[in-house]
Amino acid sequence: MSFPTLGLMPELVRAVEEKGYTVPTPIQAGTIPAILTGRDVLAGAQTGTGKTAAFVLPILQLLNQDSGARPRVAPRALVLTPTRELAAQIADNAAGYGRFLALRTAVVFGGVGVKPQIDQLRRGCDLLIATPGRLLDLSEQRVLDLSQVRCFVLDEADRMLDMGFIPAIRRVLKLLPAERQNMMFSATYSQDIRTLAQRILRDPVTVEVASRNATAERVTQCLYRVPKENKRHLLAHLIQDGNWQQVLVFTRTKHGANRLAKQLEGAGIATAAIHGNKSQNARVRALEDFKSVRITALVATEVAARGLDIKELPHVVNYELPNVPEDYVHRIGRTARAGASGSAVSLVASDEEPLLRDIERLLKRSISVAPLPAFPILNTPEGDSGAERSGADGARPDRRPRSTPQDSRRRPGNRGGHSGGAQGSPPHRRGESPARPAAGGPNRGADAHRSHSRQDRRGDRGDRGAGPTATGRNDSGWRRA
Repeated sequence: MSFPTLGLMPELVRAVEEKGYTVPTPIQAGTIPAILTGRDVLAGAQTGTGKTAAFVLPILQLLNQDSGARPRVAPRALVLTPTRELAAQIADNAAGYGRFLALRTAVVFGGVGVKPQIDQLRRGCDLLIATPGRLLDLSEQRVLDLSQVRCFVLDEADRMLDMGFIPAIRRVLKLLPAERQNMMFSATYSQDIRTLAQRILRDPVTVEVASRNATAERVTQCLYRVPKENKRHLLAHLIQDGNWQQVLVFTRTKHGANRLAKQLEGAGIATAAIHGNKSQNARVRALEDFKSVRITALVATEVAARGLDIKELPHVVNYELPNVPEDYVHRIGRTARAGASGSAVSLVASDEEPLLRDIERLLKRSISVAPLPAFPILNTPEGDSGAERSGADGARPDRRPRSTPQDSRRRPGNRGGHSGGAQGSPPHRRGESPARPAAGGPNRGADAHRSHSRQDRRGDRGDRGAGPTATGRNDSGWRRA
């Protein structure tokens, strides 16, 4: 099968051939003909299998066929995505695929100035790619007219649900004309997503080219059982001992991403962090440095799990397991893309066992446990600087209770009470924070895994939940490094 046999026009075929595409992927072969005939589509496939081209190519062709009434200002096709990175990536791909067509593409998302986006919309566009928040803001300002949209795409639909975007999506749908073609794309489909699809799609063609929630076959998956306080030391050892040149590391929280990036830098590993509280310019710069291998490790929160297309990324590390099992699929899907191979390593502390069981239940398989190697405990920074605790990265300041005069006294040089502890506090090891009980008990983080939106609202506070300490105990099969 070739792209011309799918019914694509010569200009689009020429564009994809110049990008190096010769044979359509299964998701492209299954969806492009259906979209070209005007059918609604519900499509699921593993990440890295060409979902973007599967809907952008036929939409560009439909727009080009209906371009007789140009020039038009209002967009005729809308793609809704959960993250800025994914929106920018789709816009770049659309510009490349449509380079030989007289169509205009615009992209709008938050985190950057709105005026250039307003100017772009006023000049007019045919295809609009947007995130929900900025799209609704522009609509409320009456600078965006969605009444002419004929094709609507909901990309990464399950992530939209996880991030709490369903109310925003419903508001967007009210702005669209009733008669339109609808498409939903994602790598995973929960029952909630299928219920949402029933409300949006009309007699859809269902295309699922892999078993539901499957991970890429070429991803080698393993896990290390390691106490939480030793994770950073093991990670530094894996990177340095394995001579890793590129590794994408996932944490649960923005505060945790900043802290780990500082710790890896202290171990001599060029690192940057990327998350929702970083400016768009900082996120773009970090991603470009990572793609060009100017930095070795990119530490990211879930915001980077969708939409990052890094050619031949060899390693992904789950520094902390995600609260939502489906997010594991998307995280490790950043590697082994477009037929390449890759490895996915998870560092699992004892309090993450419930999360691991949920992931293995979703995958319908066990993840192999690798023997814990001997690794040094490095004297890397703790990352608990006053700037971080004061909320410089968006985290809530970590204040100690002031119940007694002794609690407020600090040793010289102890900024915030993390390094030396208050007088009267029990002694603790170097590299540990004084034990503070977390509300809800030690399984608080695990109990929250079924509600990703609650985790989002809780934000960085989950970073300070109770967990195993460096006691060196061998209970429950956990090994001391």
